[in-house]
Amino acid sequence: MRDEFGGLAAFLAVAEKRSFKAAAVELGVTRAAVSQTIRQVEERLGVRLLQRTTRSVGLTEAGEHLYRGLQPAFSDMRATLESLNELRSRPSGTLRLSISSIAEDFLSEKTLAEFLAEYPDIKLDISVDDNPSGIFQQGFDAGVQLGEIIDKDMVAVSISGEQRQLVVGSPGYFAVHGKPQHPRELHAHACIGWRMPNGATYRWEFTEKGRDFEIAIDARVNTNEKHLMLRLACDGVGLTIGMEDSFRPYIQRGELLPVLEEFCPPFAGFYLYYPSRAQTPLKLKALVEFLRKRARSRARRK
Repeated sequence: MRDEFGGLAAFLAVAEKRSFKAAAVELGVTRAAVSQTIRQVEERLGVRLLQRTTRSVGLTEAGEHLYRGLQPAFSDMRATLESLNELRSRPSGTLRLSISSIAEDFLSEKTLAEFLAEYPDIKLDISVDDNPSGIFQQGFDAGVQLGEIIDKDMVAVSISGEQRQLVVGSPGYFAVHGKPQHPRELHAHACIGWRMPNGATYRWEFTEKGRDFEIAIDARVNTNEKHLMLRLACDGVGLTIGMEDSFRPYIQRGELLPVLEEFCPPFAGFYLYYPSRAQTPLKLKALVEFLRKRARSRARRK
C-alpha cells in the first residue's frame, strides 16, 4: 500500500465504508496500516481528506471532491479487472500452429472446424510446414508432427492412431511393368520421389524381419509437393511412397494399388507437441483437452 494507487484505493475504501476497521477488512490489512496510508496520502496532497472522531469518519470538502473524482474511475478499473478474470477463465486469443503437410486426418477432417465452433473466442494462425525446427523461436504455440521426430523434452499428445507408409502405383503402370516383390527391386522401376525441406531426397524406408533399412531410389521425378506425387502416380508415371491416409481414397477408388506392404509395418502416429512450461496458455490447454476428448470419443465408437 506504499504506492499512490494503493493509497487512493485505501482512501476510497474508507470513504465508502466510513470506517477504518471495515476498510481494513476489505483491503486485507490492519487498521493501523490503513490509518498510516491515509496520513501519507494527505501529506502528499497537502490537504486533510477525512474528519476523524472517536465514533465516526467523515469526508472534508477536499475529501468529497477527491471521492467524486476517483469513484467512477476506480469503478471502471474494477470492471476492467473483472473482465480480465473472465478472459482467464475463457480461452481466447490467437493460437499459432505449425502442422506437417502429411497430417492428413488432422488437416482434412472437421477437427479444426469443430474446435473453433466450441471455442468461438479463439483464432487460429496455421502454417503447413514439414520442417519442425525452430517453430517455437518463430512464435508458434504448438506443432503437429510424427512422434518419432519430436524432441524428447517436449510435451506430446497423441492425436492419431498408428500410421504407416505405403508404396503405390496405378493399375496401368503395373500392367506394363509388373509389381516389385522386394524393395531392392525398386531400382528397376520408375519412381516419384519426395524432396525434403532441407533439399535432400528422401530415402525410402522399409523394415524386414525387424530390421530397418533404406533405399536410395533413382527417381524419375523429384518434388516437394505431395499432391503432384499423387497425380503423377495416378497417371502411371511411376511408383511413389507416402502416408497410407493420403492414399486411402485413391486405393478405395481403384486408382492406386499398394505394393510391398509386408515391408511397411505401422509406427507411432501424429502428436501435438509443445514446450514444457510452468504456465501453458489457456488457449493451448483448450486445444489439448479438445483433442483428448475427441480421442476418447473415437475409442468408444470402436
